[in-house]
Amino acid sequence: MKNAVITGASRGVGLAIGRYYANHGWNITINSGHDRQALTEAADELSAVTNVHVFFGDISREENSSLLIEQAIRTFGHIDLLINNAGISYIGLLSDMTTEEWHQIMQTNLDSVFFTSRAAIPHMVHRKSGRILNISSVWGEVGASCEAAYSASKGAVNALTKALAKELAPSHISVNAISLGVVDTSMNQCFSEEERRILAQDIPFGRFATPEEAAAFCYQITESPEYLTGQILRFDGGWI
Repeated sequence: MKNAVITGASRGVGLAIGRYYANHGWNITINSGHDRQALTEAADELSAVTNVHVFFGDISREENSSLLIEQAIRTFGHIDLLINNAGISYIGLLSDMTTEEWHQIMQTNLDSVFFTSRAAIPHMVHRKSGRILNISSVWGEVGASCEAAYSASKGAVNALTKALAKELAPSHISVNAISLGVVDTSMNQCFSEEERRILAQDIPFGRFATPEEAAAFCYQITESPEYLTGQILRFDGGWI
């Protein structure tokens, strides 16, 4: 069986990804650092389908990211796929943002990708096999007013994806990112119903993506030939 590590997997897109891979026969390691109860419930659900290892810990901290990868390898023997999905948002003017809030966005959205990837790469290089998939955002490509820090973090993830893909291609390791548009998750519950309606009208498909659709797209990418690498693949209903 193949083995995947999925960060930020207690809810939303991360949980949907976990379900999709579990239903396709993968062993999975799931992580969350903010809601232990939600992570436990996710594990209970997924363990009815496949083998699940659970790691609760904030992976924006280097020691937790290293331990996550170490435990996944110890549990399942190897890692075929790392999906970096953990992320948070901040909506507001940059001038109103505190230094602590800026660092929290960067640590959660960018540092965690660095830490988990760095921990997994030697294992993948040794096996001459592996894939890394980073969950990004269209705001990392075009930027969004009142989401400057989030846009900056996702733009950095995109650049890291492209550079790392070139670095790891000789070892047959593919690195890609999905540039998501609006997905119907709790991250967007900050908007009112009217704001959500107006936003949906701006999308040519006339609606938000579902987490299940995003998960299916992830699976298609990671099941593609290894020659697909270094790409920022947009999934936004024609929005941008």
